[in-house]
Amino acid sequence: MISLSVNGTEHRLEVSPDMRLLWVLRDILGLTGTKFGCGMSQCGSCTVHLDGEAARSCVIPVSVAAGKNITTIEGLSKDGSHPLQRAWVEHQVPQCGYCQTGMIMSAAALLAKNPKPTDADIDGSITNICRCGTYARIRAAIHTAAGKPASDTGASA
Repeated sequence: MISLSVNGTEHRLEVSPDMRLLWVLRDILGLTGTKFGCGMSQCGSCTVHLDGEAARSCVIPVSVAAGKNITTIEGLSKDGSHPLQRAWVEHQVPQCGYCQTGMIMSAAALLAKNPKPTDADIDGSITNICRCGTYARIRAAIHTAAGKPASDTGASA
């Protein structure tokens, strides 16, 4: 039995401790906002927060996440009103959209630590891959969201 705290809700799950966190979130808990991309922690589509830190859920055994606060894109805001989500729409960031939830989660972790990042800070911190190449829009959206109150920047506990 593994206990997980996901988006503020406690879950007790009968899963293998080696099962990857991504599959627990998607297949067991039905939180399908977190995407499977490369399966090798390279692309970042599977990014969630573990105790506020961006983490690639495709390679993390669920046993490692036990006892930590996990935040998925569904936990960032209930209605898509998070400043990053609004900025994503304002700057029309998504193209195919597949990587976007991971991008937003990485950006939220960045803003929680660095509320006013420079372009270099963003480029150094957001290592997710967007096959559509929307990096300039992503950077602009992060700058727009960076001007919002810290309580609205996705700092997950």
